[in-house]
Amino acid sequence: MKVFIVLTAITALASAENFKCPAKDGQYEDPVQCDKFYECRDGIATTKLCPDGLMFDPTIRKINKCDQPFNVDCGDRNELQPAKANTQCPRRNGFFAHPDPSVCNIFYNCIEGEPVEVKCTAGLHFDEYSGTCVWPDTVGRQGCQAQDKKTKDGFECPKEQQVNQQGQIVAHPKFAHPTDCQRFYVCLNGAEPRDLGCMVGEVYNEETQRCDAPENVRGCEDWYKDSEEAAPALKSRN
Repeated sequence: MKVFIVLTAITALASAENFKCPAKDGQYEDPVQCDKFYECRDGIATTKLCPDGLMFDPTIRKINKCDQPFNVDCGDRNELQPAKANTQCPRRNGFFAHPDPSVCNIFYNCIEGEPVEVKCTAGLHFDEYSGTCVWPDTVGRQGCQAQDKKTKDGFECPKEQQVNQQGQIVAHPKFAHPTDCQRFYVCLNGAEPRDLGCMVGEVYNEETQRCDAPENVRGCEDWYKDSEEAAPALKSRN
C-alpha cells in the first residue's frame, strides 16, 4: 500500500513538472486525462484530480470545475483515474443504471460511494448517457422487464392517445370506472394505470374529468342515496 502511494505521488509530481503553466493563474485540463487538471499559481503547477466519477470542464466559470460526464466534452482526453467501485456505484460519484440490465426504470445517484435509489416516472427508462429518464424508444435499452400495465381489477390504458379540445396530447389521461361512480383511472404518461377515487360524497365526472357532486353526473345522481338513508337508521338505533 505504501509503495502504491509513493508511486502515485512520484507520478503526480512528474506530471506537474511536465505541464507548463500559462501566464495567468488558474486551473487547466490535462491533455490526455479527463478527470485530471492542474492548478497554476505563480507559474507552478499542482496536479489535481476530480472526485472519482466526475470530469474536469475548463469552460465552467466556478472554482469547482468538476461535473457529471454527460455535461462535459472530454474530446481526446480519454483516460481516467482508477475507479473506486462498489456494488451499486461503478464510480464513487455519478448516475448509474441498475446493475440488473433487465431493470431499466431504476437507477442510482452515487455521492462519494453512497448510492441513492431513484425510480423513473412511470413509463420511462433511465439513460446513462444523459443522466435522465427518457421514453424507452429514445434510449433503446434491450432486455428490459415489461412493467405491469394492469390494475388489480384488470384495467389497461388504451393504446390510442387522448387529445384535448385544442388537439394536444393529454399527458396523463383519466377514465371513468365502468361500475363505480366514485372511482376513476389515471394513465401516467399514457401508459401506466393508477386506480384512484373521489372523496366520499363526490363522484367522477367524465365530461370535466374532475370529482363532482352526484347530481351533476348523469347516472350517478343516487350513488350515495342508500348510505344517506342508512345513516338516520343507525342514529335512531343509538
